Amino acid sequence: MKKALFILLSFLFCSSSIIAQQSYLHCGQLIDVKKGKILKEQTIIIEGNTIKEVRKGYAQPSSSSIEIIDLKDRTVMPGLMDMHIHIETMFDKNVYLKRYTKNEADVALAAIPHCEVTLMAGFTTVRDLGGTGVNVSLQKAIAQGHIKGPRIYTAAKSIAITGGHADPTNGAKKDLLGYPGPEQGVCDGTDECRKAVRQQVKNGADWIKITATGGVLSLARDGYRPQFTIEEIEAIVKTAADFGIKVAAHAHGAEGMKRAVLGGVASIEHGTMMTEEVMDIMKRKGTYYVPTITAGRAVADSSKIEGFYPELVRPKAAAIGPKIQGTFAKAYKRGVKIAFGTDAGVFKHGKNALEFIYMTEVGMPMMEAIQSATVSTADLLGVSDKLGSIEAGKLADIIAVKDNPIEKVETMLDVKFVMKDGVVYKEVD
Repeated sequence: MKKALFILLSFLFCSSSIIAQQSYLHCGQLIDVKKGKILKEQTIIIEGNTIKEVRKGYAQPSSSSIEIIDLKDRTVMPGLMDMHIHIETMFDKNVYLKRYTKNEADVALAAIPHCEVTLMAGFTTVRDLGGTGVNVSLQKAIAQGHIKGPRIYTAAKSIAITGGHADPTNGAKKDLLGYPGPEQGVCDGTDECRKAVRQQVKNGADWIKITATGGVLSLARDGYRPQFTIEEIEAIVKTAADFGIKVAAHAHGAEGMKRAVLGGVASIEHGTMMTEEVMDIMKRKGTYYVPTITAGRAVADSSKIEGFYPELVRPKAAAIGPKIQGTFAKAYKRGVKIAFGTDAGVFKHGKNALEFIYMTEVGMPMMEAIQSATVSTADLLGVSDKLGSIEAGKLADIIAVKDNPIEKVETMLDVKFVMKDGVVYKEVD
């Protein structure tokens, strides 16, 4: 009896591991992001969560039980990737108060809609660059299928100097200031910087994010001056590398950017006052630029609303926000590597595709903009073997829009079909 049961269970296990659910996607137009071409009348064959094959023409499955998904009147492309979001946050004029009134559970529950709307906008993978640490729990909840959302790579809590852009006690009254240290993501000197990295890795981070300069929205006076020494940055990068992890650097001012690039960070975020010298160093070092134009425009607009920002923040938002789009145009023309990123959370989640409009407004061809959100982002994340393009062996992250985005960029704002990991989350209408 026991032997028969063992044989039956073995058979069932082997069968389930061999037989994977298949689907055929009939694509009217398919963007080959590697070649920068649009292919006509293609079939993507999905097996489980993986792309098995891409065939020319509308292939027919061998069995009627295999699902055909009709995308013949759509333009199909890989799932998009945003390299700079804050999934926990939706910025409003009360955000500074909320850090003293919201518990972790409140933050997590409020973020669930952010996760879903991001996925439904066609962004199947994101890099979360700093929150309270709840972002790690959201990452796990999505991966385990408890909530809907994009695949998240997270920096957990950003790392800052005392009084720096990501010091969580900025703006608090004296008896709440305390002495935050490496456990809270605040560090001074190389030893504390190493400890801060190790703590974030312990907390679940798979990226490290530093605030290499002052920032716009923090309750601190400076918006652009350097906030780490190059020795501190080198210590952070080396410690992260020991864990197989890369470092992203928030930076507005040129000197802080220069130190971050020379110190070995993988990407510069925002880059507002980037000089030609910094651009050339980035080119030489292979450092990516993640522009976040949408956030720049959003904070500039909000700075005009009376009472939206504290008076310490308002002039920084008005001065720095409008400059990012122009910096992006110069960096692109100079040949700096660009990876798509928006800073969603500073503006409404789900509106990430506005970045495509702002990128193309100042000279980036739409095909290259799409590549910046697919092949380039996969390269920055180090996952080009499984994400970033539609080809055999890659994970089945696939989206579709109504029109040809090369001719009509606005179509990216209305994604009609979303598949992540072989699962359809938004069915074609």
